Amino acid sequence: MIVLLGLGVELSPAHVVYTGPLLTAMPALASLTMGPLGTLAAAGGALAVSLTTTTLHQAWGGQQIYSNLLGLLVVSVASVTTSNAVRRRRQSELDQVRRIAAAAQEVVVRPVPARLGPVGAASLYLAAEKGAQIGGDLYEAVPTRHGVRMIIGDVRGKGLPAVRSAAAVLGAFREAVHYEDELAGVMNHCAAALRREGAAPGVGDRGEGEVRAESFVTALVAQVSDALVVQVVNRGHPPPLVLCRGKAHALMPASPLLPLGLEDLLTGRAAEPQSYPFAPGDRLLLYTDGVIEACDPGNDFFALPQAMEAAPACTPAQFLEHLHQGLIRHTRDRLADDVAMLVVDRLAQDTAGQAAVAAASTGQRP
Repeated sequence: MIVLLGLGVELSPAHVVYTGPLLTAMPALASLTMGPLGTLAAAGGALAVSLTTTTLHQAWGGQQIYSNLLGLLVVSVASVTTSNAVRRRRQSELDQVRRIAAAAQEVVVRPVPARLGPVGAASLYLAAEKGAQIGGDLYEAVPTRHGVRMIIGDVRGKGLPAVRSAAAVLGAFREAVHYEDELAGVMNHCAAALRREGAAPGVGDRGEGEVRAESFVTALVAQVSDALVVQVVNRGHPPPLVLCRGKAHALMPASPLLPLGLEDLLTGRAAEPQSYPFAPGDRLLLYTDGVIEACDPGNDFFALPQAMEAAPACTPAQFLEHLHQGLIRHTRDRLADDVAMLVVDRLAQDTAGQAAVAAASTGQRP
């Protein structure tokens, strides 16, 4: 813009106004907001204007012209060098932040093993924000003496408050699944952990835009044991989908319940697990609302059941990659919300799978 302004002045009747100092400063100004290429382009533009107007006004031979060109050269070299150094330092800092975020993700939301007792499993997490590694979605799958217990959830909000809430719920789940006999008890421990996190001193004074009374987590816990069923406790979360004989159907709760954190609004009896058929060969998908609410440019939602049915016969990891590619195509790689998915396949019952569950629950090798 400044280059064009200088060119306009030089080509107008006001060309008596000397624009040399303004053009000389262009590379330095560009280096404040542009990278090396942008700074070099600004220097080239300033040089082109200087040469053009000098020739047009037949000003060659004046000492001031050569001083201006020399100053432009010195400032350009210094600006490009400085811009390149700043870019490298920022990239190094960004790489470090990403490494820290990846390490945090491994602690809070870690990939599940490919085999968990009677099921094969895989997980996927996609952050909506470019460069981010973790957000407010959560999942986990743990082999226990009761079977494989899983959780998936979605924290209201984003940023560090959402990460803290996710960590609190996951920490409670990972502990409770081993000593709570009832699946509803596991969910209750997660709710209690979220309440303690919200009541922690200083949480409401951190200036992060979170209102404690409005904080909640939609969550779903499920259990797959040797019985050919899956037990589910759903607290306001999208219902899981089961792919059985090529058809996907939702495991709808008999009576919808409010999310975690809204216990004061609950009425009626406490949540009880519901059982659904889950036979060998069936595939169970737990997911967050970022999947089903992903929109294309025409504001059409992603058809998850149809995408499941269209997936070829493959492993759980390949199945999630198929859904991942479908989401990318549908949204043109522009996710509006974080996405988390956890898939488990009911395998044929065998003694090895039962031994793996027992070993995991006692901390011994099978």
